[in-house]
Amino acid sequence: MNTPSWLGSVLLAAVTLAGCRTIPSGKTTIAVTSYGATKSGVPVSLYHLRNAGGMEVEITNYGAIVTAIKVPDRHGKIDDVALGYDTLAGWEKGTSYFGAIVGRYGNRIAKGRFTLDGQTYQLPINNGPNSLHGGKVGFNQHVWTTDAFLVEENGNAVVKLSYVSKSGEQGYPGTLTTQVTYTLDPKNELEISYRLTTDAPTVANVTSHTYFNLAGEGRGTILGHELQIKAARYTVTDATLIPTGALPAVAGTPMDFRKPAAIGARIGQKFQALIDGGGYDHNYVLSGAGFRKAVEVFEPTSGRVMQVLTTEPGVQFYSGNFLANEPGKNGHIYPCRGGFCLEPQHFPDSPNHPRFPTTVIRPGEIHTSKTVYKFSAR
Repeated sequence: MNTPSWLGSVLLAAVTLAGCRTIPSGKTTIAVTSYGATKSGVPVSLYHLRNAGGMEVEITNYGAIVTAIKVPDRHGKIDDVALGYDTLAGWEKGTSYFGAIVGRYGNRIAKGRFTLDGQTYQLPINNGPNSLHGGKVGFNQHVWTTDAFLVEENGNAVVKLSYVSKSGEQGYPGTLTTQVTYTLDPKNELEISYRLTTDAPTVANVTSHTYFNLAGEGRGTILGHELQIKAARYTVTDATLIPTGALPAVAGTPMDFRKPAAIGARIGQKFQALIDGGGYDHNYVLSGAGFRKAVEVFEPTSGRVMQVLTTEPGVQFYSGNFLANEPGKNGHIYPCRGGFCLEPQHFPDSPNHPRFPTTVIRPGEIHTSKTVYKFSAR
């Protein structure tokens, strides 16, 4: 990356702020602090991004994890709306993928097996009979390389992180290089952009696994949040949450969020998809193509609104069904459905479904995608 000369003072200022937790208001800033070291002794950093309006995002290069998202409510009160842990040790021990970039393949692959160009590959089994989020040691459990952190002239705060997954890691073919760019802009938009390349044919489906509670992390369940998903179909699954290949219509079912509805309004209905998932844990087939608005969530007590815009063909909506009184930040205990995930992605188990949008990447190809989480209040 060619760094403009004017960025030198910005980067120097960011380094100078290391160890300082208070970030001045009124301008876009980045500060970097030590986040300790992993159990194996690898140093880890924490990046503090703040825009001119006071929205803050914290990101660590351990797992490229979003550790905090702090946004105002309708009265201007700032709360952290992302679930997580207080320390690096929490992220290392945690099993819920809070805030993580998951890969090499986010979501499930049936029986941890797929065939590519006539060769069958076996992945670790870590979710019932299937492989989930890249296997037993996914992207979220590695320290990523920091390529850059800077404040751009247009007022964006940017952090670029990369990870090289070697051929054979967790059973996947090809050495895959993943770069994730986090951008906080002045409009309270957090953009996550992905760039993937490989030296041999492989499959990949990289996404962000942040859990949200727009009332504030640790403040009860998300059942009262009102959700709208621009999708007329979803990938129906079997009892192990692997797609059958069918794409049924959401119309007339509790899976229908084409019009805003409370997450908890129909979650307890005796509908097979909800029974199998213990609630919502399903990929929605998004309408349209290109970069477009896919989801909107409104939390009535705080007035906070989150829109999700993406280039991806699907979004996994997960209602936190498997959270079980997990200790989180600030002494909070996260109950079942204490947070929800909206993971823009390709479809689960795509390598075993030729009719699904492909997740195959070949040498010479550059796979890019973009997702924006936009915050406001009303």
